Amino acid sequence: MPDIGAYDAKTRLPELLRQVRKGKRFTITHRGQPIADLVPTGSATAESAKQAIDEMLHFERVSNVAPEDVAAWIAEGRR
Repeated sequence: MPDIGAYDAKTRLPELLRQVRKGKRFTITHRGQPIADLVPTGSATAESAKQAIDEMLHFERVSNVAPEDVAAWIAEGRR
């Protein structure tokens, strides 16, 4: 998502809304910090879920790993 400053978002709102209607998304920032996302209504949740499912389906499987190694990795990540 492209970033856009709050002032620019305010002055260009009609243009941004036309682009959002076509499916584009924007992150609105204030002094460089993300504040809000401007996304199409109702499509954000369904699209995000579909994208997450697609990413999980294409996630490479790991084999030949001992359960003790996995437990050690988990413990290491919690430090």
